[in-house]
Amino acid sequence: MAFTLASHILLVPFGVALPAITLLMHYRGLRKGDAVALLLARRWSAVMAVQFAIGIVTGTVLSFEFGLLWPGMMGRWGDVFGLGFGIEAWAFFLEAILIAIYLYGWRRLKPWTHFWLALPLPLTALMGAFGIVAANAWMNTPRGFTLDASGKPVNVNVRQAVFTPMFGPEYWHFVVGVVLTAGYVVAGVYAVGLLRGRRDRYHRLGFTVPFTVAAILTPVQFMLGDAIARSVFHKQPVKFAATEIVWNTDTHVPEYMFGRLHPDGSISGGIKIPQLDSILAGFSPDTKVTGLTSVPASDRPTATQATIAHWAFDIMVTIGSLLILLALWYGWCWLRRRELPRSRWFFRSAAVAGAACLLTVECGWITTEVGRQPWIVYQNMRVSEAVTGTRAASLWTMFGIVVVVYVLVLGSFLAILLKMSRRWRLADEGVLAGALAEDLEGDTPYGPRPLSTTAGTDRGGDE
Repeated sequence: MAFTLASHILLVPFGVALPAITLLMHYRGLRKGDAVALLLARRWSAVMAVQFAIGIVTGTVLSFEFGLLWPGMMGRWGDVFGLGFGIEAWAFFLEAILIAIYLYGWRRLKPWTHFWLALPLPLTALMGAFGIVAANAWMNTPRGFTLDASGKPVNVNVRQAVFTPMFGPEYWHFVVGVVLTAGYVVAGVYAVGLLRGRRDRYHRLGFTVPFTVAAILTPVQFMLGDAIARSVFHKQPVKFAATEIVWNTDTHVPEYMFGRLHPDGSISGGIKIPQLDSILAGFSPDTKVTGLTSVPASDRPTATQATIAHWAFDIMVTIGSLLILLALWYGWCWLRRRELPRSRWFFRSAAVAGAACLLTVECGWITTEVGRQPWIVYQNMRVSEAVTGTRAASLWTMFGIVVVVYVLVLGSFLAILLKMSRRWRLADEGVLAGALAEDLEGDTPYGPRPLSTTAGTDRGGDE
């Protein structure tokens, strides 16, 4: 499950955010009559479709794994939190239909009609995120049910089960995070082109729009991250203790940047900042922070699990801080000269920002899931009670098959993207001729169809 989720989540930022970024570029192209912007939107929509197709495969594997690997959880709690998965399924089907209409409409619909028909596409992507985050937030702060004498959930309140205390902080932190991640990744592709000397308007515009979106959202995400950490402090104090490696409940608790927690409660390595953890949690050094020893050892993460969650959290904070500096650099240059920064170091940093954001997305889910251990449903069901009873040998066989499938699928995805990129670059450089060049004319949004295609159709009709 860890492998498949870690692989699938790399596609999530593009599935959720790329439609919005594409439509933003599309709107710019229509509003300003900008053919370059329309061409970028057209090409990004093709990438969006390929990503969606790959996401179908990885997402389907995940859906099967819920039933195969977690029968205890799904059998007992499915009626309570399963609505989130139902919402995600409806969003998936709607998104598939809208993507098909969007791709179909580039050469067959009027420009503004095409745009308005595609406008619900980002909303369906957000609805899919709504369903998945609602289910995960429920696992962190389960609500909306009572337990009967045998411990089974009854009297399910769907509204309370969906809108749990952690839903709002998790949802907005996730949505803003994936949008800025997609922005930095897309901009990073064009940053590489700019570093290679391709200073044409196509690359500058392809960099500027997504990077501007990401730069604006970066400080917003930093504040949302602080808010969700404070929500964890109040709603899941033991999980907060794990992410901050706090052993004993106390005030004036120091903050450790990185460092390793040992089973006896000692901490080695890292940077110790006196009293900062209490200040960050409650805006005062007198704030009492709950420690891991406040609950029995069987009800809290192990020292190793706490260290993993702590490192994942600190990596997120470190990368987020560096991205704020990058966004400020960009904003300063834009406000002063109304142009992109001239330093090659800026574009080098922008080129790696997308990969860094993907790492933070992984770290976010590690913090969420590992910090909750040993609970799969916080304080209601342990992981050991939820997993399948399948023999270890069968699980290793299943894992091997999944790894092979994912390597092939993700490898195919990268190969397709590289082929599309090379094809577009050659078309832009004007080095293709003949039938292939005619075929590339179909890449022009709202442009005329290639003459050869029309002629072939007419001949077929005459025959």
